[in-house]
Amino acid sequence: MTSPASPVFDWTGPLGLPEFTGIADTDFAPAFEIAFAEHDAEIDAIAGNAEAPSFANTVEALELAGDKLSKVSSLFWNRAGTDTNDVIQALEREIAPRMSRHYSRIAMNRALFERVDDLYRKRADIGLSAEQDRVLERIWKSFVKSGAALDEAGQTRLAEVGETLAGLGARFGQNVLADEKNYLLLLEDGPDLDGLSDDLRAAMAAVAEDLGHKGKYAVTLSRSIIEPFLSSSARRDLRETAFKAWTARGTAGDTDNSALISQIVALRTEKATLLGYDSYAAYKLDDTMAKTPEAVEGLLGDVWTRAVKSAGIDQADLAELIAEEGGNHEVAAWDWRHYAEKLKARRFDFSEAELKPYFPLSGMIEACFDVANRLFGITMTERPDIRGPHKDARVFEVADRDGKMIATFIADYFARPSKRSGAWMSGMRSQHKLTMPDGSTGEVPIITNVMNFAKPAAGQEALLSLNDARTLFHEFGHALHGMLSDVTYPSLSGTSVSRDFVELPSQLYEHWLTVPEILEKHARHYKTGEPIPRALLDKVLAAQTFNAGFAAVEFTASALVDMAWHTAGDKADPATFEAETLKKLGMPEAIVMRHASPHFLHVFSGEGYSAGYYSYMWSEVLDADAFAAFEETGNPFDTETAEKLRTHVYSAGGSRDPAELYQAFRGRMPDATAMLEKRGLA
Repeated sequence: MTSPASPVFDWTGPLGLPEFTGIADTDFAPAFEIAFAEHDAEIDAIAGNAEAPSFANTVEALELAGDKLSKVSSLFWNRAGTDTNDVIQALEREIAPRMSRHYSRIAMNRALFERVDDLYRKRADIGLSAEQDRVLERIWKSFVKSGAALDEAGQTRLAEVGETLAGLGARFGQNVLADEKNYLLLLEDGPDLDGLSDDLRAAMAAVAEDLGHKGKYAVTLSRSIIEPFLSSSARRDLRETAFKAWTARGTAGDTDNSALISQIVALRTEKATLLGYDSYAAYKLDDTMAKTPEAVEGLLGDVWTRAVKSAGIDQADLAELIAEEGGNHEVAAWDWRHYAEKLKARRFDFSEAELKPYFPLSGMIEACFDVANRLFGITMTERPDIRGPHKDARVFEVADRDGKMIATFIADYFARPSKRSGAWMSGMRSQHKLTMPDGSTGEVPIITNVMNFAKPAAGQEALLSLNDARTLFHEFGHALHGMLSDVTYPSLSGTSVSRDFVELPSQLYEHWLTVPEILEKHARHYKTGEPIPRALLDKVLAAQTFNAGFAAVEFTASALVDMAWHTAGDKADPATFEAETLKKLGMPEAIVMRHASPHFLHVFSGEGYSAGYYSYMWSEVLDADAFAAFEETGNPFDTETAEKLRTHVYSAGGSRDPAELYQAFRGRMPDATAMLEKRGLA
């Protein structure tokens, strides 16, 4: 099939990339039209095939269909997330529901489902390999969970619900981005900056200058600015002002997300009911390791009890420190990070400001790559001659032990007003081994990492906090899951696994950041090149569980509220429901949810982590237990253990049930002991 030329579809550049600078914002709308039409034609051809259903003419055909739609989607959503503008946002509001409508039509194509269903019912008798059986099962389940087995009225309503949810999710995310983009607290030189480190001042000055306020210092709602500001600023009044703005995202005026939350929860409940589930959480957990909301609540409840107790002990210590300094106020939410940083400095005799010079971004990138080489034998070669999707994005060629190229990696590290907050990994193209229409075999993956580190002034080095460095390792762990994928079918590739397994490769990778030999080699002073002093390194390692109660409470509260939204059904007043849920839990007044509902992008800007935020902690049980496998050998880079990890986790994608994959690696299922010990909550 031929279609009109578009730069969006021309991926014939170096490393199989498109010419990013040649793609205008206005190219996306016509490209979507072409892609939708081509995908529709491909689906019609599969569904209307006169031959009897076979694995090749149905399942493999479905796996290869929609190539143009995959290309335009990956490029568009990357731009929408990393460099958006009014044109992109307008198209985003249009495309999100249209994509939902498009895939709903496919899922409810009766003739297509009958072909898949025929194969599924005969699967034991048609000589499928284990991976073929797995991909067929997942496709069949996706059809059923998308309404293929409903009657016509049910299918129509389910499609309407999906389309509406897509539009609401897009609006939710845009509202949060608008609040983050529009907030600016400008500070003057002098007392306004008391307590702030030189590198934070420099980053704030660079942001202010970029926004047209040269000579001033900007506090924005990017985590790379707001969190270190709250930790270090000696000005309690400014901390309160900034903290209240940060926690108020999505709560007022034109960007108030309250009504959207009510609609989203109601529609998700209706969707689950249509499909025969007791709740939306039950629907989402059906194909996960956890399986049921009760299993999730059991894990979270145990951690919650321990976390609240630990946080209470820490809060008493913080109050004592405040009183010692002559303060006559309780520990407020905008105080916790500040006094915790002081208490950590006292207990362990170091501060974040002392640590950051040893964590330049360049050194931590090298550390990420070094660990990957030691564990898996891959090498990362930067290609400065290739332009990425933004001028700040960097492109790398990824090669295996034998020098064979296995992936392209794109990294976009710095915050900007046009970029969505947070950090994430995505795939512009998935790995697979199928024969393509042009006769070639398979494709290598194109994987992106996006961060929001504060961009330094020209010629200066970006310095990371320890948490920033962990984020870098976390997202690169996701990237490795995509780059090391070694499966036949694209729908099983890389991170195409259950939500509570997908965080294992990323959270596990964080452990290697604090392996002493990695820090000794790569944590070097950005000016002198001297390695981090052993005494300081020992303090850093000793302090890893400091403030563990606070971190566990703010995360677990968010996970429990997410689960409450999706087990209790429709809620007309989101603020009241959230407050009542937290009250029942016994939420400490001095701590807030890591992601309050009005800006809970994981849960409400799309369905990816809805009823699934718990998965970070579920995966943490897995990652702590998995790293213990290396510790038991006495070598964090043990060759045999690393090879099993690559084979059964990083390369396996969704080719087998996640419980089977984990047991193949570890020899048994995990327990929570290592996780509780790692968090200091045992």
